[in-house]
Amino acid sequence: MNQGDLKKVAFITCVNNDDWYSECNLYLKHLNIPDGMTVDYIPIRDAVSMTSGYNMAMRQSNARYKIYLHQDTLVVNKNVISDLLNIFADDTIGAVGMIGCRNLPKTGVWWDGMRTYGRVLHACEPESVVDSECDEPEGNYMEVEAVDGLFIATQYDITWREDLFDGWHLYDTSICKEMQRAGYRVVVPNQSKDFWCIHCPKEKPLSPEYRKYQKIFLKEYGTELNPEI
Repeated sequence: MNQGDLKKVAFITCVNNDDWYSECNLYLKHLNIPDGMTVDYIPIRDAVSMTSGYNMAMRQSNARYKIYLHQDTLVVNKNVISDLLNIFADDTIGAVGMIGCRNLPKTGVWWDGMRTYGRVLHACEPESVVDSECDEPEGNYMEVEAVDGLFIATQYDITWREDLFDGWHLYDTSICKEMQRAGYRVVVPNQSKDFWCIHCPKEKPLSPEYRKYQKIFLKEYGTELNPEI
């Protein structure tokens, strides 16, 4: 597998709101960059789906480390790059997310899982901030089956399944399963000292399209799930 440039990190974001992206980018530009590392910022505009946008960016970047994040995710951990490099020193780890579940339930929906790990600060409404804190990993990180797509860092290029997920849902759980199919682990870092990200999504009901992609997900990966009872 192509290793990519071991001294480069790419931050990749599908953008449909430049105000949000400029705020997201402002936080990224203030991160501490380890000596010898370079950083690319890759906005993808007019993507027809999250997977197609991410694949486009993945193909145009030679960075070993790629961080796929939503335009409404603010990275507040100034040392996120060095923290990720420490985790990725274990070459069995393919992806790192902020919050996820140890075992996917039979629904395929990570937040329905019995044991969820990680932490994200959610700022859904002005002056309303919720610390979504699940269980913390006992060590520096915890292996999970799936993570949320607000922030997914990878050190191997695995193709996002745009053949199946041609919208905006379940692409994140799918890439976790693809990582595992390729023999790599997915983990969530320990954030007991402080959270790494603030997520600012608009509160809205679950899209009717979600169920469509949930069925696609279960058809593709359902036999690989080992839900806890």
